[in-house]
Amino acid sequence: MSQPVLPTELALDIERAGFYPQLVADVMVQQLGDREILSHYVHVETHFGYDDLHRHITVLVLASGNVLAALHLNDLQDEVPGGPPRASVATEIVPLSKIGSCVVTTGYDNPQHYEPGEAPSEVTLVLSWAGGARMEFVPNLCDDPDCDADHGYMGTRITEDLVLRIAGKADGQQAVNKALAFSRTLRDAILENAT
Repeated sequence: MSQPVLPTELALDIERAGFYPQLVADVMVQQLGDREILSHYVHVETHFGYDDLHRHITVLVLASGNVLAALHLNDLQDEVPGGPPRASVATEIVPLSKIGSCVVTTGYDNPQHYEPGEAPSEVTLVLSWAGGARMEFVPNLCDDPDCDADHGYMGTRITEDLVLRIAGKADGQQAVNKALAFSRTLRDAILENAT
């Protein structure tokens, strides 16, 4: 019995990302099984510290059976000084019916010169399905400019299980366009599955 393989376009996107491509592809194949891949997006992030470098890759796949498969690989090589490179891979298959929110935010450079049909310069995709959240706190200000009392803080709970920001200046315009296309396909599938 032959093992399923990824479609050529997804396999190429994983290979181009250049971040443990064989590991990423094999884990994604195992996760998806026989499900047909309908759409995908591959995103690599690199974070620099004062004396370290961390890489992450996220692969999102919209697949048959009304599911979103998510894979996230972290580079752990800095956690063991002098040790061999290590990576951790987290995978999740989320039924589209469980996705409670799909927020797509687009950003535009020089909006005063916007032309109809112009592509955004960045896309942020925020998904929530399991109740993951972050809290943001800001000082609770008073309308009285002479007031020096402590009015505490106001908090906002922001629900998010996954956040991807794709910027043309960092990732290239093609990555932004692909992210926007994937986001629209995913949003349509979520809405279609909800009816």
